[in-house]
Amino acid sequence: MNTVELVAAKDNTLYQSSIGATSNGAGRGLFVGLTNGESLRRALVQFDIASAVPAGATIESVELSLTVTRTVAGGQPVTIHRATKAWGEGASDAAAQEGSGTNAMPGDATWTHSVSPGQTWQTPGGDFVAASSAQLNVQASGKYTWLSTAQLVADVQAWIDSPSSNFGWVLRGDEAETKSTKRFASREDSSASVRPALVIRFTPAQ
Repeated sequence: MNTVELVAAKDNTLYQSSIGATSNGAGRGLFVGLTNGESLRRALVQFDIASAVPAGATIESVELSLTVTRTVAGGQPVTIHRATKAWGEGASDAAAQEGSGTNAMPGDATWTHSVSPGQTWQTPGGDFVAASSAQLNVQASGKYTWLSTAQLVADVQAWIDSPSSNFGWVLRGDEAETKSTKRFASREDSSASVRPALVIRFTPAQ
């Protein structure tokens, strides 16, 4: 069995907005949950799996790790859902703590646009499978790992078998309780050790 560890190839945050003008493609944070102002946040993350796992391989296990860098909430469930549409990461870079995002740039994903300004989501807030692939209770700042599940394995196996279907995952926090927002380090964080990482164990094709 072989093992590879990948850092996210792209990531972004969807900031709830009826006009979809806000993003954070080049920012250091990814956000999930419901803010004090009752505005939703969802994170997007994608890995270039086909570059590291050969075609025909059998996926044995998958682990996704992210690091919380800011939170005022207690333990909250964070679920992972397979995205079903391509999305973008532009040059938008929010200021300060990044929780409010900034003006979306060309190529960014927003609440209404999968790729701004010309491509929209079928459903505002992102197109993804309703059933989660994994869930974890996320508490204070620190590193968290969603351990392998049958569905995480199935997601990655599907992306190996059909690389063009790899649109990554949408991460959702507690979307019912206000002030539940959590910030994770993005791939742009200055510390490599806290960037989103995916560990894949696989058996090469015989």
